Amino acid sequence: MLIETSTVSVACVLSSCCYICKRCDGSAWHAVSPNRNTPAPCAPSPPAMVKTFQAYLPQCHRTYSCIHCRAHLANHDELISKSFQGSQGRAYLFNSVVNVGCGPAEERVLLTGLHAVADIYCECCKTTLGWKYEHAFESSQKYKEGKFIIELAHMIKENGWD
Repeated sequence: MLIETSTVSVACVLSSCCYICKRCDGSAWHAVSPNRNTPAPCAPSPPAMVKTFQAYLPQCHRTYSCIHCRAHLANHDELISKSFQGSQGRAYLFNSVVNVGCGPAEERVLLTGLHAVADIYCECCKTTLGWKYEHAFESSQKYKEGKFIIELAHMIKENGWD
């Protein structure tokens, strides 16, 4: 998102209120008033203000994002199944995800049997989102290995959904 003002052009780095200044070397941040027309003077940013994602998914594709911080999580093309059950309700199974961290693997008895799974969490806000299937002990469940479960309670649809 590019915003033109009478004094400066600023590029949106955060979705809410912080912008990086085009008139300086990029080391200063500007808080913008609620009407987003008046940039504040240059000031060094504290590291906590910088909120960048490890990966951004193309805006022309339907995507799923973290409901808590809006970090991109998965492209709709990576969706395998919508008929999974998470610990807090319905969940989707994905081939691959972005902007997630992975905890240590542990064995759990799930609805479909014993699996070795690792909890996954949003790298941006640290919310636990679901889990990654590390190993399936039953041959009929092997297709899940290396795949990711994200619970619907933790994601939102963005970009191009009708």
